[in-house]
Parts: sequence; structure tokens; C-alpha cells
Amino acid sequence: MTDPRRSVRHAYRFCIAALAALTVIPAASIPQAAAVSHTSTVTAVQAADGGEPDGADTLSTGWQTPWGISFLPDGAAALVTERLSYQVYRLDRDGNRDWVGEVPYTVPEPYEEGAGGLLGVAVSPTWDGKKDKQVFFVHTTETETRVVRMDYDGSSLSNYTPVLTGIRRGGDHNGGRIAFGPDGYLYVTTGDGLQPELAQDTDSINGKILRITRSGAPAPGNPFGNHVYSYGHRNPQGLAWDRNGRLWSAEIGNQEQDELNLIEPGANYGWPTCEGSCDTDGMTDPKATFVPEKGVPAQLAVVRNVLYVSSLRGQRLWRVPIDGDSERIGTMSDFYAGDYGRLRAIAKVPGADELWLGTSDLGYGKDKILRVPIK
Repeated sequence: MTDPRRSVRHAYRFCIAALAALTVIPAASIPQAAAVSHTSTVTAVQAADGGEPDGADTLSTGWQTPWGISFLPDGAAALVTERLSYQVYRLDRDGNRDWVGEVPYTVPEPYEEGAGGLLGVAVSPTWDGKKDKQVFFVHTTETETRVVRMDYDGSSLSNYTPVLTGIRRGGDHNGGRIAFGPDGYLYVTTGDGLQPELAQDTDSINGKILRITRSGAPAPGNPFGNHVYSYGHRNPQGLAWDRNGRLWSAEIGNQEQDELNLIEPGANYGWPTCEGSCDTDGMTDPKATFVPEKGVPAQLAVVRNVLYVSSLRGQRLWRVPIDGDSERIGTMSDFYAGDYGRLRAIAKVPGADELWLGTSDLGYGKDKILRVPIK
């Protein structure tokens, strides 16, 4: 069934906003001479690796809080979730939108806490609508957060099946991002469910990045022999892999620092002992931090070895270049500060140097999906 709300395209071009105050790790720990050399290296890498946003077009209008975008394997269209309506749409590269169904048992607004709903979506990398129809979602019910599987035949959703249950829900600390990694397993972010101590408990699935099979079992080789891949997270929502197959995550902090982390299996990212950089033995520092006024990072995508991070409170898109094949990052810059409001859902368009970027929380029917070319 075709959504009656027609998409309208408008062209915009903006210049780069001023650089914000950011902490890059581990620049402070390397000698000054090395830091100077590193800066010149990053400049060359940026030019070779990959451009920057070149304006933004409105691809599709009439959305209500889009949360997740996951492309079908052929790259011609993506499935997009709406957090508050728990509806799922197919959106193609011409901006045409078709309703495909809803995820049942979703409770988008807990009675006293005001968050939750239909969150992330991950289409099977081998989806063809026939032999493989699998699509995975993260959503909140009245009592918990779940990972579920549904069948999508190219026109509609069916066969709701819980895959992983028992994740504590709590306020807006639900995580919710889900994605297939290069290894073929599912990675899922979970929040601490408003119980910070759970983030340090490796027997709990809250405050973690999980790595699971399609049936919801722990993936082989996980560091603790259970679902947990990394821990010490408060509310991670972004997942993306760079050209070397390394996993990066964006995480919403508490009061002072939001984080961009390079994820290693079994690593402890500090929460609630630390917010941002940490001097405690055994805890892993973020590669960068954002001040909440210009951050609250939601999701991220990679285009030509550059991380692009959407932000909610900061209402901007961050460009974060990776320094070649190293674990360092170069000079960050931001785009569209305040131009579109809160930004969350983001995905790279397969086969193109282009992002789809969703606005968030602008009101019923007021959100949009932007098309952002990288040149």
C-alpha cells in the first residue's frame, strides 16, 4: 500500500560550521613532535580517503520520528522504522515510500518514562524475498526490550518471532541499534536500562554491545562465552565498520561527555565508573568525546574511511576522518548545525558516496529523510 504523503525535494547547500570543542584520544599521550607529524598526515589522508558533505536534498517527507535505516542487498531501497508509530516502510532511491507493516507488541511510550518504541532494523545480507526473507528489529514492549525476526517478502511483513528477550528497558537508555557485521553475525547495542551497575556486569545483557546468531544464541568466539561482545556502555546507539573491518560505536553520555569508541571484543568502556576518558586500569578510553551541547551522538556511518555521526541535542552531522589504517582520528568538523533540528537515523547508500539522514522528533508528519552526497 503506497503511503499517500508525497515526497518533495528541495535543494540546500551549506558551508561548514565552526569546529566545536572536542577531545581526541590519544593525542595528549603522544610526543609533541609526533602530534605535529600526525596532523600533516591526516590532511593527506582526508584528501585521498574521501571528501565531505556537499549540501543536502530532501529525499522524502511526512515521517514521524524515523529511527533506523537498513538497505536491501541490491541497494535500490531501504527499510525504515518509525519509533513512535512502530510502522515500517520501504523507501527507494527516488523517494517513493510504501508501507510494509508494523512490529506488533511495541509499546512506544512507557507510562512514566517517555521513550522506547520501534528502534533498529537490519535486513539479512542475503535477503531475496524468497529463500531468505529475514529482517531483524529491536523494539520495546510493555516490560522489556527485544530483538525479533520477521519475514519480508518484498511487499509485507509477517511471522513475528522473538529472538532475544529479557533486555531491561528503561527511559531512553534502551540502545536499540542492530546491524550485521562483516562476519555475518548480528551486533546489538543495549542501554543500561536506568540501572548503571548492569553495564559492568558481564552476565547481564544491559549496557553492552552484543554479538549473536540469527537464532539469538551467543555468537561463536564471544569473549565471555555468552552474548556479550563489549561492556561498560551507558546508551550506545551507533554501529559502523571501517574499511579494515573494525567496529566503531557512538554512545550517549550522562552530563559531560558523549563518546566515539573503537570497539574491541571483551573491552570495558568504563560506565558508570567513567564518563569519557578514564584513568582506571582495565577501562578503555574513547577515541573522541563530544560536549553534549554540540553532540549527543545517535548513529554513524562510514563513507570512504570517514565516520559520519548524527547528533540529537547538537543538531548537526559530524565528520570524523580515520587516519589511514591507524586507530587515530583526524580533525573533526560539523555540518548543518541547527538547520534540520535533531538528527538520528543514518546509513550509507550501497554503491554510492552518499548518506541517507533522518531528522527526529520534529512532530507528527514533520520529519524527513535527507540525501547527503559526499564529494
